[in-house]
Amino acid sequence: MKKPLIIVESPAKARTITKLLKNKYDVMASMGHVRDLPKSRLGVNIENDFQPDYINIKGKGPLIKQIKAEGKKHEKIFLAPDPDREGEAIAWHLKNLLDGTETHRIYLHEITADALKEALAHPADIDINKVNAQQARRVLDRLVGYKLSPLLWEKVQRGLSAGRVQSVAVKLICDREKEIQAFTSEEYWSVSAYLTPLHDNHEFKSELLQIDGEKISITNKEKVDAIVSDLNTKTFIVEKLVQKEQNRTPYAPFITSTMQQEASRKLGFRVARTMKIAQELYEGLDLGPEESVGLITYMRTDSVNISQGAKDEAKKFIAEKYGKEFVGPDRKYKSRASAQEAHEAIRPTDVRRTPESVEKYLSVDQLKLYKLVWLRFVASQMANCVLDIKSVDIKADNYLFRATGQKVKFAGFTTIYEESTDDLPEEEVKEEIPNLTENEKLNLNKLDPIQHFTQPPPRYNEATLIKALEEKGIGRPSTYAPTISTIQAREYVTLENKRFTPTKIGFVVTDILTQNFTEIMDIDFTAQMEEKLDKIEEGDAGWIDTLRNFYKNFEEALNKAQAGIEKITMEAEVTDQICPKCSAPMVIKSSRFGKFLACSKYPECKTTKSIVKEIGLPCPNKCGGNVITRRSKKGSFYGCSNYPNCNFVTWYRPTDKNCERCGKVMVLKPRKGGKFYMACIDQECGKKPGTSN
Repeated sequence: MKKPLIIVESPAKARTITKLLKNKYDVMASMGHVRDLPKSRLGVNIENDFQPDYINIKGKGPLIKQIKAEGKKHEKIFLAPDPDREGEAIAWHLKNLLDGTETHRIYLHEITADALKEALAHPADIDINKVNAQQARRVLDRLVGYKLSPLLWEKVQRGLSAGRVQSVAVKLICDREKEIQAFTSEEYWSVSAYLTPLHDNHEFKSELLQIDGEKISITNKEKVDAIVSDLNTKTFIVEKLVQKEQNRTPYAPFITSTMQQEASRKLGFRVARTMKIAQELYEGLDLGPEESVGLITYMRTDSVNISQGAKDEAKKFIAEKYGKEFVGPDRKYKSRASAQEAHEAIRPTDVRRTPESVEKYLSVDQLKLYKLVWLRFVASQMANCVLDIKSVDIKADNYLFRATGQKVKFAGFTTIYEESTDDLPEEEVKEEIPNLTENEKLNLNKLDPIQHFTQPPPRYNEATLIKALEEKGIGRPSTYAPTISTIQAREYVTLENKRFTPTKIGFVVTDILTQNFTEIMDIDFTAQMEEKLDKIEEGDAGWIDTLRNFYKNFEEALNKAQAGIEKITMEAEVTDQICPKCSAPMVIKSSRFGKFLACSKYPECKTTKSIVKEIGLPCPNKCGGNVITRRSKKGSFYGCSNYPNCNFVTWYRPTDKNCERCGKVMVLKPRKGGKFYMACIDQECGKKPGTSN
């Protein structure tokens, strides 16, 4: 009897499943979608209830023929694409190709022997609501993209595009840039008092909070000098002591967006890189000649739910490895309202498969991401971190100072994991406060007035942009990586020092769309549309009605814009470089491959040159070349002028200093507030000797 057939998307997933099932099933890969909307035309019949005109994807004819042939050979076929909307749509298209053959849908949230056994024992039908939600999103994005993009070509320049999520993402970046441009820095001062008790020499720091019962506002040096002079005559007395115990709860296990953010902060991974590696970890890797298994659960999820079995295994492991006191209670982490609780968060498929135990089988990047997922999950099941917090109010006549200190009473989950912040804070040591009593007099050792200037909001990096999109309900975690790639490829934004800056064309397109397509560019409307797609998936809304309601206003706005927008001419940026052939000035032009220099007398002179900018440093590889800035679809980076003979490259600006530890070049990395800190180019070394303005 012919073996049953399982169809998945990727060859890697197929290989893992074949090994796990010990060749008892035939397994083949569809290589992703087999049918889609045509690229050369709209492919949506607006007059006929927005029905999509699906066609076989170009180049997949032989594969589709093979799938149909296999369908006739097998009596039973299991469709096992990924357990999300895209996977459901792939399964639906495959079922239509296999018309007449018995097909069953199975869901693999993890690719392990137990998960396969469970899925094959309980097959399901294709969830048509999930398919319709995917169809609605696909048609919606096609309508916006294929209707707005030609308008931008006609009114601005060819090669531009618009998108329901990408255009709002660019708007966020443009709005932030306008905030920065409009920001006016203001001077202010703080005053710290360094004090010691009379009975010992334990010095601690306190901050001036109030003068005459009012919050301090010190705006110039003259005022702070007068305050300092007056304070030197005062007696400092402990007015109030507050001591309490504070519990810090561990962070929830990863969902897609939090994994993307933390991998960006901790590992320096771009979003696309994170998702590629996560896919590899999910689909399965060989752990020696006899074992092949998926290391993490499905990586596209917005639920923080964890199965009871996984929790129990984690708690047992924690008790054995760290001690029973480190085992946490049975917490219920809260997912966002539309998250499906049937799905799980991203976790290791087996908590006992520690990063150290699989290290020799993984690439460097795979190990880094697996370790991050493993630590985050284990920490989520550990006990709270318990802190002793002490706060002291100190009076100096009409002045009120406050000192706050903390001491770790029980480390709990922080023994293995601490979440990073989006922007590196100024380094601050949370010191212990000595034992004090109320009405106790203190010695004043030093007063330290410090000048500050208010800072504009920081530009978005990948982590903070994803966080903003998620918080505002724009798009879904699975869309963030392609969205970020697209807005850079269209040169609406550039990535400088890992921060997004809008380009001139980015501002122009955003202004046109904001003025003429209010709904498309409205953050609340975009978030509401995501909620409607969720309702379609849940069976609480019809996909055709949703599209019909959207298209009515969209078509009106489109017709109005077509008649009302005048042609915009983008002036080329003139440079100080001279054309080597005709001596005319060179100008900066754009193509789909990026910016380049072109002769201003084009088309009479067709001379072009790459844009190269030296930063005044020799190549650290000592090859005789110089460090120059280069551009790619992913943003600006630094490389050697002798490329390809020299392969030096870095995202961060190199310095003329070398690491004291490993001898490699030091680079400047961005810090909150517009400052930079120096660090070794080798992330494994991590030397950080100082900061720079």
